[in-house]
Amino acid sequence: MRSIKVIAFDADDTLWVNEPYFQETEHRFCALLEDYLPHHSIAQELFKTEIQNLALYGYGVKGFILSMVETALRVSNNTVSISVIEKALQYGKDLLEKPIELLDGVEDILNEFKHNFRLVVATKGDLLDQERKLKKSGIEHYFHHIEIMSDKGERDYQKLLRHLDIKPDEFLMIGNSLKSDVLPVLDIGGYAIHIPYHTTWAHEKIEQTIVNDRFMQANSLREIPPFFS
Repeated sequence: MRSIKVIAFDADDTLWVNEPYFQETEHRFCALLEDYLPHHSIAQELFKTEIQNLALYGYGVKGFILSMVETALRVSNNTVSISVIEKALQYGKDLLEKPIELLDGVEDILNEFKHNFRLVVATKGDLLDQERKLKKSGIEHYFHHIEIMSDKGERDYQKLLRHLDIKPDEFLMIGNSLKSDVLPVLDIGGYAIHIPYHTTWAHEKIEQTIVNDRFMQANSLREIPPFFS
């Protein structure tokens, strides 16, 4: 850990609340279509649509909105009313307007680390939405660089490291997803700290035991400083 020069933070559900808002919107959407299928079936159909659309729309709210509309049309066999589509669109707009709720310890950790490390946001999602969140969060000024990725694979992290002009063992990634924030970073030779969040999108869930001396796990951001002792 003494070689670390850059600490990168995932944004959604690492710096601020995100997934609970998506789940809340999903519940509203499922209730909207309960005349066609049970709640859990609508949720399954929506998830299936989201996964199929990832390659086209990427991650984020806009893709989620389009997937809601497509799901409503499919499960209703194109008979759903315009008012239902309008409500689904409004649910998506409401999601875009959610307040930014920083997680416990975020500003304290950023204040502690800003003098000794370059701090970076490395997140995926819709460009405009993530930029909006960062501006509303009040913590944008802590970061040397903001990287909004279309995905988080090995190549994406290698591109980021080249931009930052650092070696893999000088890079630490902190995030709530083993799939996106941990495994690809370890695979390229970097360090990673996993901080689980109480709700995680199904697409990001993996069941895997990680044995790696560059991997650590914490319950909150406040537990990270001792790793540098």
